[in-house]
Order: sequence, then structure tokens, then C-alpha cells
Amino acid sequence: MLAVCHCKECQRQSGSAFGMSLMVRREQFALLRGELKVFTRSSDSGQPVVCSFCPDCGTRIVHEPKRYAGTLNVRAGTLDDTAWLRPSLQAWTSSKQPWLVLDEEIPAFEGQPEKR
Repeated sequence: MLAVCHCKECQRQSGSAFGMSLMVRREQFALLRGELKVFTRSSDSGQPVVCSFCPDCGTRIVHEPKRYAGTLNVRAGTLDDTAWLRPSLQAWTSSKQPWLVLDEEIPAFEGQPEKR
């Protein structure tokens, strides 16, 4: 599932109006080379999120929200081919940029949607 997130953290992290996360089970993710560095931050819900990034360029690769054990959020922009990606939902629309018009066909949530 691909989520478009409009929270302030995703805006800061992406340097854009939103961030995109491809949600996968932990066992579906494999780092093909190198090693990631990690830090932990708090989410708006107060739950910890482990963020992993490339130590060479600083790009965040994957987030592990403790709220959803066993799930990883792969930063979709880091994939080699993104043409096949289609958002399943939009989250935290309450903090979206006011000029951004949402696609009405994509379910939108003002805050954090419950896990599907």
C-alpha cells in the first residue's frame, strides 16, 4: 500500500508538500548493499518511529513505526522505478499545503488512519 502523508514531519523530511511511504511487511524488504544508520523520533501519536538512512548521502530509506509492528515504510522516492506506484490513501490532510488540491478518488484522512 502506498500512502501520501501531509504531516509536517513528512513535509520537512521530503523538502516538499508531502512524503510517500510504501508500506510492506518487514520480511518483504531487503537492503541490497551497504548499511544504514538509524535514529528514533517520536510520531504525532507519541509512538516511536525508527528512521534508517544512507550514511553517505543522508537520504532516508525506510521508517519502522512501532505502532505497526512488523511493518516498514519504504520511502517511495528511493525506488529505481516509481512509475507503477499509485497512492492508496492520503493521511494528515489537516496539515496539507493550502494550495494543494486532493484527488477525490484517493481516500483522505485528516489524521492517522487506522491500520487496514
